[in-house]
Amino acid sequence: MDEIDNKIIEILKKDARKPFVEIGKELGLSEGAVRRRVKNLIKNNVITRFTIEVEKGHSVRAITFITIDPGVPTPSVSEKLATLDGVEGVYELTGEYDVAAIVSANSVAGLNKCIEEIRKIEGVKNTNTVLVLRVVR
Repeated sequence: MDEIDNKIIEILKKDARKPFVEIGKELGLSEGAVRRRVKNLIKNNVITRFTIEVEKGHSVRAITFITIDPGVPTPSVSEKLATLDGVEGVYELTGEYDVAAIVSANSVAGLNKCIEEIRKIEGVKNTNTVLVLRVVR
């Protein structure tokens, strides 16, 4: 992976639908060169998936910080968290908490339901949830 690959990734992070022709013009490459590089990034698991962001409108988002029982492997809890409806992202951390989960729902009641499901996972010792008031970026 080189500087050009990094630039391609940054462009695709902002707009995953941007045509390879436009990326090539921006970077001084042919469409084929961009296509090959993206294909290699996928093949080498640098790019692992393409996704979309949907405007949340009136939904509620929160970050739930989770403490895991020391006798339970953190990765096993993280993998279970990632399968729950409403969990958008799971991050293993250093510091006071072991894991943070980004949670989204259409209402506070839906958010509470998701947090209750998180608390039921074997190995979850404690949670601390904070509501997201505004997303800046």
